[in-house]
Amino acid sequence: MSLSVAIQMDPIDNVNIDADSTFAMALEAQRRGHRLWHYLPQDLTFDAGVVRAAARPLSVRAAQGDHFTLGDSEKLDLANVDVVLMRQDPPFDMGYITATHILEHIHPDTLVVNDPFEVRNAPEKLFVTHFIDFMPPTVITSRREDIEAFRRDHRDIIVKPLFGNGGAGVFHLKPDDENLGALLEMFTQMYREPVIVQKYLPEIRQGDKRIILIDGEPAGAVSRIPADGESRANFHAGGRADRADLTDRERAICERLGPELRKRGLIFVGIDMIGDYLTEINVTSPTGIHEINRLNGVKLEANLWDAIEARKAEAPKA
Repeated sequence: MSLSVAIQMDPIDNVNIDADSTFAMALEAQRRGHRLWHYLPQDLTFDAGVVRAAARPLSVRAAQGDHFTLGDSEKLDLANVDVVLMRQDPPFDMGYITATHILEHIHPDTLVVNDPFEVRNAPEKLFVTHFIDFMPPTVITSRREDIEAFRRDHRDIIVKPLFGNGGAGVFHLKPDDENLGALLEMFTQMYREPVIVQKYLPEIRQGDKRIILIDGEPAGAVSRIPADGESRANFHAGGRADRADLTDRERAICERLGPELRKRGLIFVGIDMIGDYLTEINVTSPTGIHEINRLNGVKLEANLWDAIEARKAEAPKA
């Protein structure tokens, strides 16, 4: 199967080829003989029912500092390509949401990965609330009195923006920390959304775990160990990657999530675990492929393309 694949992502010249999951997917797609185009989210246009992108033919190679070649820009009708990979990094803001609305016009005849309607309805820290029995104690609110009541109950808390990413804006407040009021004032100035507050889980000192699910099936995991003096384990925040296997609890969670992810067309998903608790379900632009590949001797991008090609082969012809 030879596919035409348009990749909606951030500028490719800025990616770290040793860590970027989208680049790994592009390399594997090219190895399979798929034709690639690259475009930025702002290159999308909706015009009288037609969705186009100012896209450029793309070739990639695993050569640091010389990892891509882009051809001349062309007006690419995305209804005429087989697959669109929606892979720009969050934030999950109105620009991101608008892109999902536009891409919804071509899906599923053009397979958009992940399904743009379902991505829009599954922001990381809200989608997980549909699996409340797996979550740590959590409150999502703009009301200071509710946050203070939650803190009285749980004492040691984490406060973070509802639509943040990469560990940005995550604060650990110990019981004697006097900065809650100032922090909430700052959040109010920066964000219009509620904040999310969770019970602090001391297990984070041993790291959290990113588990990759491909079409609903667990495909690999990596532990992210926080740097000294950090309560955030995200790679963007300096977390270290360690090899990880799945526990019985994590397998049970994956079994519960899997059918729901498949039904929603969420082919590439990363879930985050701290101890026995599920904290996020990442559907926008999951990462972790390189780390899992390196530590486990696997090639998750091949599993991803197997799943994408299978979905495309099963799709009814327009």
